[in-house]
Amino acid sequence: MSVLVTGGAGFIGSHTCVELLNAGYDVAVVDNLYNASEKSLERVKEITGKDLRFYKVDIRDREALSEVFDKEDVEAVIHFAGLKAVGESVHKPLEYYENNIGGTINLCDVMRNHGVKNIIFSSSATVYGDPAFIPITEECPKGTCTNPYGWTKWMLEQILTDLHTADPEWNVVLLRYFNPIGAHKSGLIGEDPKGIPNNLMPYITQVAIGKLERLGVFGNDYDTPDGTGVRDYIHVVDLAVGHVRAVEKLKEKAGVSIYNLGTGNGYSVLDMVKAFEKACGKEIPYEIKPRRAGDIATCYCDATKAKEELHWVAERGLAEMCEDAWRWQSQNPNGYND
Repeated sequence: MSVLVTGGAGFIGSHTCVELLNAGYDVAVVDNLYNASEKSLERVKEITGKDLRFYKVDIRDREALSEVFDKEDVEAVIHFAGLKAVGESVHKPLEYYENNIGGTINLCDVMRNHGVKNIIFSSSATVYGDPAFIPITEECPKGTCTNPYGWTKWMLEQILTDLHTADPEWNVVLLRYFNPIGAHKSGLIGEDPKGIPNNLMPYITQVAIGKLERLGVFGNDYDTPDGTGVRDYIHVVDLAVGHVRAVEKLKEKAGVSIYNLGTGNGYSVLDMVKAFEKACGKEIPYEIKPRRAGDIATCYCDATKAKEELHWVAERGLAEMCEDAWRWQSQNPNGYND
């Protein structure tokens, strides 16, 4: 089966390509390399000993995207491509709506024109807003998002659901991720944010390696055990395996399926700092800063549905996530620019 991965050179995309290739799928990647490096795909080939095809294409470029579908015998699409920085989305809402929503609509139209009606969408726990209950199940109502990035995921879930309603031949799997961290065991691929990282783990790893002076902890007055925000961190390889299971789910032609992908455990920012200090053997200096707009106190999931229907469960714990993230960062201090 041939799978097209949009945004396949990125953090989650590259790890998913490894798992797809290892599972015997034929893989093609589309990525504009805005926040990614082609080197990640070279390393995917190195890890797996298998080949994939890469097209430097922006999903908003209809003509170029159509050419990819003309060349490739695509049976399913895993759609990661999109802008993903929460803070940036607040300052650049138009760019986020145009890229994430416009790009996805363009992708779906090109898919439809080529008779491809299977899509796995990279959604997010942000669609729950400030969740109605914890742990979050898929029955939890979608909430009011706190930033434009979250709204793009929220709206795209609706658009893809509407697409299936209009044409039941579409099969849509919406995967709501919690917080992916870690890296491949080989240390060859990992998270390589451009500029100042927006997410906690790459920020911690860059402090550990000496690129950043100290970690900023946004808020220590939340209603949590130590006052800092609690999140569900999931190893990126577990997340990637979840996508392979979702491709298998598409074969059931089940219409629209929604799954939380997380561990079901909540860890605070300071828990993460301590776990990482243990993994790297260094102290991580940090300073408490004011809360960030749009951040919520606690967010972790109940992933029972994925276990029952996708036969998927997160297997890697916090210590392993930190060790793997540190191995990647220490072996690649400048990411893919080394």
